Amino acid sequence: MAKQRLIILSDLFGGKDPEWLKIYVDLLKSEFEIQYYDVLELAGINADNLVESDVHNQLLSGGIDRAIEALLKLENGKVAVLGFSIGGTIAWKASLQGLKIVCLFAVSSTRLRYETEAPNCSIKLYFGEEDSNRPDSQWFFELNVVHKMIKKENHQLYRTENNAFLVCNDILKFY
Repeated sequence: MAKQRLIILSDLFGGKDPEWLKIYVDLLKSEFEIQYYDVLELAGINADNLVESDVHNQLLSGGIDRAIEALLKLENGKVAVLGFSIGGTIAWKASLQGLKIVCLFAVSSTRLRYETEAPNCSIKLYFGEEDSNRPDSQWFFELNVVHKMIKKENHQLYRTENNAFLVCNDILKFY
């Protein structure tokens, strides 16, 4: 039987092969056919010599929409998605526009707090308790979204090994 396809969408910093991402790939590669996408590449943003705020502004000024459009052209079958920060937001929005997501695992995707409609797929979100930009409890209730609040963690919680194990364990349990 063929492995389920898992696409992984990077955070705002992207990169070809971020060091912190290796643990996720190592934990999941035996069960999934993994395709990694750098969201900056999907969005057509060259981040060389740009500071974080410039990259963020470019994503908000059409970059997210370009990334969604590119993703919809690249992926036409059913997929599971693991998205980090802005990558989770891109996956969420792409699902609403037709990306066939079976399940979405998004970590620190704080821009989701602006969303008013949830995709029609299984969803689990992860946020650091100390991430001031995470959605509030009313948002989770209104959208009926399963989430885990991780104590004593901030936005980049996904870069630590313990949290990678937690997220990957949940993904593997789903399958």
